[in-house]
Amino acid sequence: MRSAFGVETVRAAERELMARLPEGALMQRAAAGLAAACAELMGRVYGRRVVLLVGSGDNGGDALYAGARLARRGAGVTAVLLSPERTHPGGLAALRRAGGSVHSAQDDERDTAVERAIRSADLVVDGIVGIGGKGGLRPDAAPLAELAESSRAAVVAVDLPSGVEADTGEVRGAAVRADLTVTFGTHKPGLLIDPAREYAGSVRLVDIGLSLPGEAEAEALQHADVAALLPAPGAESDKYRRGVVGIAAGSSRYPGAAVLAVAGALRGGAGAVRYVGPAGDAVIARFPETLVSDQGPKRAGRVQAWVVGPGAGDDAQSVAEVLAQDVPVLVDADGLRLADRDLVRARTAPTLMTPHAGEAAALLGVSRESVEAARLHSVRELSERYGATVLLKGSTTLVASPGGGPVRVNATGTSWLATAGSGDVLSGLAGSLLASGLSALDAGSVAAYLHGLAGRFAADGAPVGAHDVSESIRRAWRDVMS
Repeated sequence: MRSAFGVETVRAAERELMARLPEGALMQRAAAGLAAACAELMGRVYGRRVVLLVGSGDNGGDALYAGARLARRGAGVTAVLLSPERTHPGGLAALRRAGGSVHSAQDDERDTAVERAIRSADLVVDGIVGIGGKGGLRPDAAPLAELAESSRAAVVAVDLPSGVEADTGEVRGAAVRADLTVTFGTHKPGLLIDPAREYAGSVRLVDIGLSLPGEAEAEALQHADVAALLPAPGAESDKYRRGVVGIAAGSSRYPGAAVLAVAGALRGGAGAVRYVGPAGDAVIARFPETLVSDQGPKRAGRVQAWVVGPGAGDDAQSVAEVLAQDVPVLVDADGLRLADRDLVRARTAPTLMTPHAGEAAALLGVSRESVEAARLHSVRELSERYGATVLLKGSTTLVASPGGGPVRVNATGTSWLATAGSGDVLSGLAGSLLASGLSALDAGSVAAYLHGLAGRFAADGAPVGAHDVSESIRRAWRDVMS
């Protein structure tokens, strides 16, 4: 599991550790890890040109000490100081002793010497703002970030790209775009959650000895975590013991949504799939193993979980009938619009809602842009409003449980998954995992993980259809288990 902790938790752990270490030892650990990562990225240190963008405080100190280490190995290192009077004194002295040069970003020569240094650099180290930064870069720092981005240099961020918000993943102004972020002690939520994640590039975690008690703010499953959660039939299993998932989906206008949801469900580990709705002929033609009924969810027979809503049009009755049943329910697509919030909140069995940003915006009464800019806040708010687990789809899918706890983050997908019907496959897959006995949080996050991997395998760098994704779920499952 990859865990991410908030700023206050990290700072408390740092204070506790610094109280037990000699003065400056913790910064030296961070600087050593940062310098090693920079050296590995450059491939060769001797003769390389390195520019440090140095703000005030410890973040700038990390950059200066790392720069001193690189200078002692033969790199030409130049520090650009944004706040000369508040620059870390020990780090600055170390860089000067190692032969590094220093410029002030406030000098009149900035437009010449500083710009020339950045444009000719092999590596730019972003030490402008630490993890407590809010609201984007200041006006004096933003042009330096732009110069670094437009240069030929690789950009390495210290702990977090300057200008992004560590706790939320929000980007409220200009920010550094890094090729590599070297973070210390633990991941920060902003390194896992978009839009900030896309500014971080690759992320390298450096262990500096922090002890992080309590609960993480966010966590990301890895292969081993998913493998441990996937259902597996035992020697005495039959189709009913493995779980039966009901699919109430599709309409005369959108029969394909039913087919795709069933496709995902058949590959999710449940022993049987019951389909209820007007697209029964289309479902049977494609998947003859499906149990089909046109009598509505009430009369469909026993299931261990329901999926309702994909392609359902205005079938509010089916949505209400499904929500009234005392089994786990996944609500997607049209079902999100048709589901009564009070009915969802009154349920005692788990509910998993799976909106994309536009659907989440409609449920929250805000703009889509607001949801995309504040994804962590949005998924938590929606989860609390409905008393349900919410899976917010996107470039990083977030899964939040009502009542708090770590938000699960998934980034296994590919932009090729932005295709019609992809979400229907995900719904069926997650519903099947619910029927197999997984919690709503685990079913949602495991389904997102497998769905993302399946999308990568199916696309392989080229356009892909939702049916291709469903066909690749088995490959993703085997990959996780191998």
